[in-house]
Amino acid sequence: MLLLLWTRVCGAHTPSETYLAVRLEATNLVMRWDVALRDLHQGMGLDPRDVPSVRPEELQRREEALALDVAAALEIRANSNLVKLVVTDYTTLPLNGVDYARLIFAAGGLANRLEVIEINAAAVFRVDTNMHGLLRLEHAGRVDAVAFNRERPAHQFRLVGGEGRLDRWLTFIWEGVWHIWIGFDHILFLIALLLPAVLVREKDRWRGVDSFRAALMNVLKIVTAFTVAHSITLSLAAMGVVSLPSRLVESVIAASVALAAANNLWPISRGKGWMVAGGFGLIHGFGFASVLGDLGLESGSLAVALVGFNIGVELGQLAIVAVFLPWAFWLRKTSFYQTAIFKFGSALVILIATVWMAERIFGLTI
Repeated sequence: MLLLLWTRVCGAHTPSETYLAVRLEATNLVMRWDVALRDLHQGMGLDPRDVPSVRPEELQRREEALALDVAAALEIRANSNLVKLVVTDYTTLPLNGVDYARLIFAAGGLANRLEVIEINAAAVFRVDTNMHGLLRLEHAGRVDAVAFNRERPAHQFRLVGGEGRLDRWLTFIWEGVWHIWIGFDHILFLIALLLPAVLVREKDRWRGVDSFRAALMNVLKIVTAFTVAHSITLSLAAMGVVSLPSRLVESVIAASVALAAANNLWPISRGKGWMVAGGFGLIHGFGFASVLGDLGLESGSLAVALVGFNIGVELGQLAIVAVFLPWAFWLRKTSFYQTAIFKFGSALVILIATVWMAERIFGLTI
């Protein structure tokens, strides 16, 4: 029942992401801010179901007013001097299958020799406190990036030397952890694969494994296969080698969740959950890639971001496993686990994933 209620507040890996891109050219600065329209609507106090009832002209006026109000409160300092930003353009566009608002800012008269740029994006969280952001800075042919959130909205970039890169790398580790934790479809896929890890199939029946080591080895195979698979496609997609439509990727991810759970009730790949994890992990990697792909990083910065993000994803997965496995092993031989948790849980996952799949394929809101 908790999971059924949960589906009403979770978007199955449609987290609120906002993007800031700053470009420095001589003594001029150009900044772009991308924010999802649904987040602007939330900032205006509009329920998604009420949006269609607002006249398009009025909705656009309110969206633009809120975006400009928030943008005016962004704080940028160059060599400790406050930079006065002027909005030069406002438009809307689709990003990763979601409608976004884009604001362009400009500023001139910066110092000839810039050493430090400080950016405080705390103002954007007036729109949605749960948003996470990605910030890209381009200067003198170098591109750097950092992740930011409500708890840590301000970052400093040293334009001379490489100080602070470790700190920025750590932000991508946390971004990876956060994405696996709020990626409800990825979590359910992992749980669907972990449910039979403490069981063994014998004579068309499931029974609890005899040792914790056997369960642990099953889990290690599943997590390793999923890690290797999504790391491959995450890297390829983020580097632009392979590109798939966002709607297709998200639909197949939802289908993978349903099929992984269905395999628990009607086993086809008996004892080979790692193969299911690896196969569908390839498509999950494309889902992760949308986070880094929009940053447009150069190869060096992208490699750092990829490694940090991947480490974060794995840490997030291990945290879930660390909570799930001991309890599952302790309950494995009880009818409560084998019926209520394993069978009913798998059926519930199929139901939730099927709803998500219908929403993504047909563009529905259920």
